[in-house]
Amino acid sequence: MAVAAPGQLNLEESPSWGSRSVDCFEKLEQIGEGTYGQVYMAREIRTGEIVALKKIRMDNEREGFPITAIREIKILKKLHHENVIKLKEIVTSPGPEKDEQGKPETIDGNKYKGSIYMVFEYMDHDLTGLADRPGLRFTIPQIKCYMRQLLTGLHYCHVNQVLHRDIKGSNLLIDNEGNLKLADFGLARSFSNDHTGNLTNRVITLWYRPPELLLGATKYGPAVDMWSVGCIFAELLHGKPILPGKNEPEQLNKIFELCGAPDEFNWPGVSKIPWYNNFKPTRPMKRRVREVFRLFDRHALDLLERMLTLDPAQRISAKDALDAEYFWNDPLPCDPKSLPKYESSHEFQTKKKRQQQRQNEEIAKRQKQQHPQQHARLPPIQHTGQAHPPHWPGPNHPMNNSQPPVSGGPSHHHYGKPRGPPGGPNRYPQGGNPSGGYNPNRGGQVGGYSSGPYPPQGRGAPYGGSGMPATGPRGASSGGYGVGPPNYPQSGQYGGSGAGRGPNPMGGNRNQQFGWQQ
Repeated sequence: MAVAAPGQLNLEESPSWGSRSVDCFEKLEQIGEGTYGQVYMAREIRTGEIVALKKIRMDNEREGFPITAIREIKILKKLHHENVIKLKEIVTSPGPEKDEQGKPETIDGNKYKGSIYMVFEYMDHDLTGLADRPGLRFTIPQIKCYMRQLLTGLHYCHVNQVLHRDIKGSNLLIDNEGNLKLADFGLARSFSNDHTGNLTNRVITLWYRPPELLLGATKYGPAVDMWSVGCIFAELLHGKPILPGKNEPEQLNKIFELCGAPDEFNWPGVSKIPWYNNFKPTRPMKRRVREVFRLFDRHALDLLERMLTLDPAQRISAKDALDAEYFWNDPLPCDPKSLPKYESSHEFQTKKKRQQQRQNEEIAKRQKQQHPQQHARLPPIQHTGQAHPPHWPGPNHPMNNSQPPVSGGPSHHHYGKPRGPPGGPNRYPQGGNPSGGYNPNRGGQVGGYSSGPYPPQGRGAPYGGSGMPATGPRGASSGGYGVGPPNYPQSGQYGGSGAGRGPNPMGGNRNQQFGWQQ
């Protein structure tokens, strides 16, 4: 089914969409927040079904429904796969909703304007929120299980000519059955196989953005998503983001330091990309992927090398990645249903807990500074039968027949436990994350349902000064894991591979794994 022209939203296939009010749902808890709205866990009052409500606010939309929201809805209407989030319906609020103080919300001075909600199936976690759980570590079979589902869902999107363009941990949703689903299609676009159309390069979160977009390319295809998948893959194994740049020039430099300097030999045509001459390295830089990740399993390293190939034309596809030896060697990917169930974990919630913890620490610190510890109270006077109680000596004079005072040492009072790494010591395979997973640079994403700001249209102007464009939509948002070299335990707190090294759940014939493919 072809995607309709932008600006037109035909919901004839789903006549009930838009006909119901958000009052059919009871909001239970906020699980995400972005510039343009919130995401809520909610219950449908009639059926009791738990769903996720993503609010599409119209504050800055002078010309009607946001074009990017239309694009997201149309793309999700045509994608039906077990590893892609399901959009169930659209509901509306006919009048003003109440804010946290119980007052009607006012939008652009119009208190009568309502809101539109996208209703999604509810997922218990996103990958970033789950990885941030203290004491949690992913086993190698678990990582293989998640990676295989990610690649399967992405392959389905690419077969249907859809680019996701925002692959990152908070956009990978996981339920308590171990199922992983691609979410947040707010930046997704349909593409043509000949890549003749110009597309914006102001997409994909900075740490997961491929070099061709950073160099200004506007003709690209599925390879941009595969670079992001490679960054996620290495992050899961390494225990921390592998390319944490602060801005676009620094991001390019980190890529070149890891993957080598691009030239016409390793990337034919690179010199014709718009900003190549502005940012080509001034010194020789060799490829160091195998050196930096030398502790990785051999098959994992082989797959990562092909994902992080500079030349997008040579980068591995999702289909070929699924056939890589990594997924067919012990330990095998575990069955999703064998994975443990966890308490709900979304990036928004874990980030909010960290902020509250830091606020509490700041309050305790200020109280300690404002109210220094006083001398201990004197013991109560003991009545000795004398007419008057004995004279108590001063603090620097010993009592009769007592030892001289001991000089005061440092106070040993503790104002709460020292805060350990938020990610916990065992979040990844042993030794892979000693410093925890908090990243202060992570942006306010909403855990896959995406109520972040919709991006401006068009490519935008190159950055002034540096010659690069300013940080694009969601450009500075990313996840963070721990640090340190990983190892590869055959078992962990979840037991062995989950598959018990039994028969491969993918089956013996690799060519039959995609039953839906034409």
